[in-house]
Amino acid sequence: MNASDDKMKEHKLKRDQAINNPCLKEHDLSLQCLNDNNYIPDACTDYFENYRTCKHFWQRVTADRKSKNIKPFLPPVEERIKIKNEYLKSGII
Repeated sequence: MNASDDKMKEHKLKRDQAINNPCLKEHDLSLQCLNDNNYIPDACTDYFENYRTCKHFWQRVTADRKSKNIKPFLPPVEERIKIKNEYLKSGII
Protein backbone atom coordinates (compact mmCIF):
# COMPACT_ATOMS: atom_id res chain seq x y z
CA MET A 1 0.00 0.00 0.00
CA ASN A 2 1.37 3.42 -0.90
CA ALA A 3 0.75 6.96 0.36
CA SER A 4 -1.85 7.57 -2.34
CA ASP A 5 -3.88 4.54 -1.21
CA ASP A 6 -3.71 5.72 2.40
CA LYS A 7 -4.92 9.18 1.36
CA MET A 8 -7.84 7.67 -0.55
CA LYS A 9 -8.83 5.50 2.44
CA GLU A 10 -8.66 8.51 4.75
CA HIS A 11 -10.85 10.54 2.37
CA LYS A 12 -13.40 7.70 2.13
CA LEU A 13 -13.51 7.37 5.92
CA LYS A 14 -14.15 11.11 6.33
CA ARG A 15 -16.88 10.98 3.66
CA ASP A 16 -18.52 7.97 5.32
CA GLN A 17 -18.43 9.70 8.70
CA ALA A 18 -20.16 12.76 7.23
CA ILE A 19 -22.85 10.53 5.72
CA ASN A 20 -23.43 8.44 8.86
CA ASN A 21 -22.98 11.09 11.55
CA PRO A 22 -25.06 14.24 11.10
CA CYS A 23 -23.28 15.65 14.17
CA LEU A 24 -19.76 15.19 12.88
CA LYS A 25 -19.02 18.93 13.08
CA GLU A 26 -20.16 19.04 16.73
CA HIS A 27 -18.12 15.91 17.45
CA ASP A 28 -15.01 17.43 15.91
CA LEU A 29 -15.52 20.70 17.82
CA SER A 30 -15.80 18.78 21.11
CA LEU A 31 -12.55 16.95 20.41
CA GLN A 32 -10.84 20.18 19.38
CA CYS A 33 -11.98 21.84 22.61
CA LEU A 34 -10.52 18.99 24.64
CA ASN A 35 -7.28 19.25 22.71
CA ASP A 36 -7.13 23.03 23.18
CA ASN A 37 -7.82 22.72 26.92
CA ASN A 38 -5.39 19.94 27.86
CA TYR A 39 -8.21 17.38 28.00
CA ILE A 40 -10.00 19.07 30.91
CA PRO A 41 -13.64 18.11 30.32
CA ASP A 42 -15.08 20.92 32.46
CA ALA A 43 -13.70 23.43 29.95
CA CYS A 44 -15.81 21.91 27.17
CA THR A 45 -19.25 21.38 28.72
CA ASP A 46 -20.96 23.67 26.21
CA TYR A 47 -19.47 21.71 23.32
CA PHE A 48 -20.55 18.41 24.87
CA GLU A 49 -24.07 19.70 25.47
CA ASN A 50 -24.30 20.95 21.89
CA TYR A 51 -23.18 17.52 20.63
CA ARG A 52 -25.76 15.75 22.83
CA THR A 53 -28.49 18.10 21.61
CA CYS A 54 -27.51 17.43 18.00
CA LYS A 55 -27.49 13.64 18.50
CA HIS A 56 -30.87 13.78 20.26
CA PHE A 57 -32.38 15.86 17.44
CA TRP A 58 -31.25 13.46 14.71
CA GLN A 59 -32.34 10.45 16.77
CA ARG A 60 -35.82 11.99 16.93
CA VAL A 61 -35.77 12.68 13.19
CA THR A 62 -34.71 9.09 12.51
CA ALA A 63 -37.40 7.68 14.81
CA ASP A 64 -40.04 9.85 13.14
CA ARG A 65 -38.97 8.72 9.68
CA LYS A 66 -38.98 5.07 10.81
CA SER A 67 -42.51 5.43 12.17
CA LYS A 68 -43.59 6.86 8.79
CA ASN A 69 -41.47 4.30 6.89
CA ILE A 70 -39.53 7.08 5.13
CA LYS A 71 -36.27 5.67 3.82
CA PRO A 72 -33.48 6.18 4.37
CA PHE A 73 -34.29 6.62 8.05
CA LEU A 74 -31.37 9.00 8.51
CA PRO A 75 -31.87 11.73 5.90
CA PRO A 76 -29.21 12.11 3.23
CA VAL A 77 -26.67 14.88 3.77
CA GLU A 78 -28.27 17.11 1.13
CA GLU A 79 -31.67 17.06 2.96
CA ARG A 80 -30.40 17.73 6.48
CA ILE A 81 -30.14 21.52 6.32
CA LYS A 82 -33.71 21.78 5.03
CA ILE A 83 -35.01 19.46 7.78
CA LYS A 84 -33.14 21.37 10.47
CA ASN A 85 -34.38 24.75 9.18
CA GLU A 86 -37.98 23.50 9.05
CA TYR A 87 -37.67 22.34 12.65
CA LEU A 88 -36.23 25.70 13.73
CA LYS A 89 -39.22 27.48 12.12
CA SER A 90 -41.98 25.18 13.32
CA GLY A 91 -40.57 23.31 16.30
CA ILE A 92 -42.00 20.14 14.77
CA ILE A 93 -40.01 17.19 13.47
